[in-house]
Amino acid sequence: MNIAIALEALLTLPRGLALTLALTFASLAAGFVISVPLAFLRASPNPWAFAPVLAYTYAFRGTPLLVQLFLIYYGIGQLPFVRQSFLWAVMREPFWCAFIAFTLNSAAHTTEVLRGGIQTVPLGQIEAAKALGLSRLHVMRLIVFPLAIRIALPAYVNEVIGMLKASSLASTITLLEITGIARQLVSETFAPYEVFIVAGSLYLLLTLIINRIFLILEAHWERSSKPTNATGSSRERRPKPFLTTRPS
Repeated sequence: MNIAIALEALLTLPRGLALTLALTFASLAAGFVISVPLAFLRASPNPWAFAPVLAYTYAFRGTPLLVQLFLIYYGIGQLPFVRQSFLWAVMREPFWCAFIAFTLNSAAHTTEVLRGGIQTVPLGQIEAAKALGLSRLHVMRLIVFPLAIRIALPAYVNEVIGMLKASSLASTITLLEITGIARQLVSETFAPYEVFIVAGSLYLLLTLIINRIFLILEAHWERSSKPTNATGSSRERRPKPFLTTRPS
């Protein structure tokens, strides 16, 4: 192993870190916003509501993300009406094509994750909220959605980590994120072993950081959900035993 090339890669590859993080978390944020209403439709017992969402999630979860990326970047941009419309200003940019592909894919996966959380919310809490006079919208916003997020959080962590690793596919459409710069460096040094070990280490470090953040968030929600006593402590206070006196 050439240490000099590995050190060069260690200094060069972080240049693509900003693009990797921007593409990953922008896609996750947009996908999450799209997935929230879709998740409620997907959890609906009405077939007219959940059937179109099921078809969308099935298509995007059942086909490779790389194929979706190529269809958007190489396919849609070749349509004449796209080239002659305002959409061409977006579709000709590799970043926006990757963003659209990643967002649609992430929204499909997140929809199913949230749907599982929504259907796991105890029915008794929903009935209690309705008994208090809350409207259907308020029940979904104040009761169902917060509980569904807490339930679905461990599964959503996998989606975040998966999207981080999937962002490496953006290098196939000329974007110079971490993997794109690594491929460029390999073409210059002819040392794929050293370069991709450093690239993999960067992804591993990012994965560990993301996992740690979600563990802290999950622990915070768990502490906040515990009942507190009058002193503000979440620990239950044991009752003191009655004092007894021995007969003289």
